[in-house]
Amino acid sequence: MKQKIIPFVSVCAALAVSGQKSALAAEKQKPANVLLILADDCSYYDISCFGSKNTKTPNIDKIAEDGIKFNNAYNSASMSVPTRHSLYTGLFPIKHGGYPNHSQVKPDVKSMPHYLGDLGYRVGIAGKLHIKPLENFPFEMVPGFVENCVSNDPSYTTDGIEEFMSRDKDQPFCLVLASINPHMPSTGGDASVFDRSRLVLPPYFVDTKETRERYARYLAEVHLLDQEVGDAVNILKKHGLYENTLVIFMSEQGSQFAGGKWTNWSAGVKSAMVASWPQVIKPGAETDAIVQYEDVLPTIIEQAGGEKVKKLDGISFLKLLKGKTDKHRKYAYHVHNNVPEGPAYPIRAISDGKYRLIWNLTPEAEYIEKHIEKADWFISWKKQKSKHAEFVMNRYKHRPEFELYDVENDPIEFNNLMGSVGHEKTFKRLHKELQKWMKSQGDLGVEMDKPVK
Repeated sequence: MKQKIIPFVSVCAALAVSGQKSALAAEKQKPANVLLILADDCSYYDISCFGSKNTKTPNIDKIAEDGIKFNNAYNSASMSVPTRHSLYTGLFPIKHGGYPNHSQVKPDVKSMPHYLGDLGYRVGIAGKLHIKPLENFPFEMVPGFVENCVSNDPSYTTDGIEEFMSRDKDQPFCLVLASINPHMPSTGGDASVFDRSRLVLPPYFVDTKETRERYARYLAEVHLLDQEVGDAVNILKKHGLYENTLVIFMSEQGSQFAGGKWTNWSAGVKSAMVASWPQVIKPGAETDAIVQYEDVLPTIIEQAGGEKVKKLDGISFLKLLKGKTDKHRKYAYHVHNNVPEGPAYPIRAISDGKYRLIWNLTPEAEYIEKHIEKADWFISWKKQKSKHAEFVMNRYKHRPEFELYDVENDPIEFNNLMGSVGHEKTFKRLHKELQKWMKSQGDLGVEMDKPVK
């Protein structure tokens, strides 16, 4: 049999191609970098790809265009401290212990820097902290962004995050960029671009001059937030890091207006969440799957090659990102501990994506949040005598024990279906599931609404 002679040049070419394929395969197997951008007191409906009628957020929208938009992403407690504790620990609020605002997690609770550090990651945070105690959250502190959320000067520099992200291309990083925008006092950005008279107010607002002024200043910081997002993503592209980076943007709880933050209504607990990851997430994807803040950490751990951490409440949605499923959680769960924000007013809630059940555990009490009570716009609401103003104020101040809403057809949750014909089974199902979840968490209900160290 005659032996076929392969030219040396062809052999070299074949080896080169093989080497390229091996290099590409190795690159694909590398754990992704992670850039997690967190807004502060930002309502989901004020991000333009989530339907804003007042703002344009092109940089956040671009993440959605390049990746996936989550239509049912939620936090479990609409306040900064418990929300961030849950995001970084993968545990629900009662489980990690740091569920009242300005409290701290239990001593044995591990967090993102522990889990990802064990997998070889550099784990840093820039901007707002609001996590306690710091020894449970050993992030590398990255300078350049304001930490104090009530600062009058939200200006920033990207030098610190650029140095962190570009420091070592051989070691993966996870960077949390925790913006203070658009948290009040709303002194950043350019509010002059908004014609106050043309602003479209959310239905649960009362239309006053003071409301429109405060809303315009808040929206200016939404624009500043979008600028920060664009600057961070551009750094990834500048250093050739974008292709292997999972970028996640999440709005925190709703804005600091009555009916948003500090509530378990959708305006308080729903997040404008989008994510991009070139070559992994299909551009322009969209999902109605239910995900919660607690699910982010397990997702990052799984993509990094880590084993499932059984004690976490969070569930990885990596398959959702890869387009291998369109389902995730059956229910989203929420808690509210009103102390120290005001007198005790514990709330629990559950949603299946179609319906939301809210359980006000002390309906005989008047709801009071100390920051809102002092706001000029809220004082102006109290002075209004219109039917809408009376409805809004009564809805906010005096709540029934149970509220059941069809959030698909009533997203602002004005029509309480409790007692209406045809919804008895829905109430019983959701109430039973909510009680089951509370029991699994060690949630004692009313007894939990007190300061916890």
